Amino acid sequence: MKIAIFLPATDAEDMLFEDALALTQIFRAKGYATKLYARTDAHPWLREYALPLEQLPRLSGEDILFYYACAGTEPRIALEQLPCRKILLFYDMVPARYWKGYHEQRHMAAESGMQELCQLSGVVDLCMASSAFNASVLRQLNYQCPITVRYPLMSFSEYTKSPDPAQMEQYGTNGFVNFLCVGEVAPHKKLEDVIRTYYCYQKYCEPKSRLFLVGECHTPRYIQRLKRYAKALELDETQVIFTGTVSFSELLAFYHLASLFLSMSEHEGFCVPLIEAMYFGIPILAYGVAAIPDLLGGSGVALPTNDPMEAAMMADRIMKDPAMRREIAAGQRRRYQEFSYPAVRKTLEEQFETFLEDVPPHIRKRQPLFSRK
Repeated sequence: MKIAIFLPATDAEDMLFEDALALTQIFRAKGYATKLYARTDAHPWLREYALPLEQLPRLSGEDILFYYACAGTEPRIALEQLPCRKILLFYDMVPARYWKGYHEQRHMAAESGMQELCQLSGVVDLCMASSAFNASVLRQLNYQCPITVRYPLMSFSEYTKSPDPAQMEQYGTNGFVNFLCVGEVAPHKKLEDVIRTYYCYQKYCEPKSRLFLVGECHTPRYIQRLKRYAKALELDETQVIFTGTVSFSELLAFYHLASLFLSMSEHEGFCVPLIEAMYFGIPILAYGVAAIPDLLGGSGVALPTNDPMEAAMMADRIMKDPAMRREIAAGQRRRYQEFSYPAVRKTLEEQFETFLEDVPPHIRKRQPLFSRK
């Protein structure tokens, strides 16, 4: 039995790459002939570990293909024409409406990706969704095959490294309350609501505070809008800090500096920074929509609305109540264990063994030598 893993993404979505590489290593360690495939125009980092799609071998009915559902990319595999067993991996897909007016290429890719996701509903034998929210999306698209929830495989071994000393020296010795939001500067993250929440907190609760918005940006119009908005609120660059792309050691520094992790995102199918905040013991305050409640699992604080004053008052309560912070931290530590590599690997192996038992090798129907007219 051969196992082929195909990741059709082209950009550097590190979480997908890490998960795909981990799958490859796990199945090889279990003795399966496993290979990872990628597009020839994929990110160079991935091409170091993956074969080009053109080298995908002929797959038989006993073989298995893992296929990552991504926003529209070409070329794709015609899954319905392959005789092998098929497992769809659904990590996340940002709805196209968020990119309209900001990034036309991503808008078109999101529409194309959703079209493909709809078309695959009757083609695959199993879906592994990265959250209960993403599982519900597949059910809404009328997927009839079994759908399981399996978190991405993440290794946190690198997070024990030392944070960037320059960032720690610059921001770490002046007693500020540091709000932190990590992730791509993108419209669905609703960073205008993050800025608005911080503004309310800074004005009415704690003047000696600041907001770090840590992440790269591929939508210049959106970040320009955010900066204009911050300026209109009379927040300067020492209060709302757009870091842009940061190194890993710099990212670690911002987590070490953070007093509170704040998310007002409207769409998350999975959110790695939330898990990172759990790892570092940073209290999480988040707008409780999409996958956020699933991921928090009762830990952190999930807000019922995106009202900025309500969020600011809750942030102030967390900052001023040590017992509440300890309770939040303890809950997040417990929840983090469910995202640890050993826990997720165990879930994967159990789901895969069940799949092998429930979905026997497909038998290709032989075509008659002569057709009757």
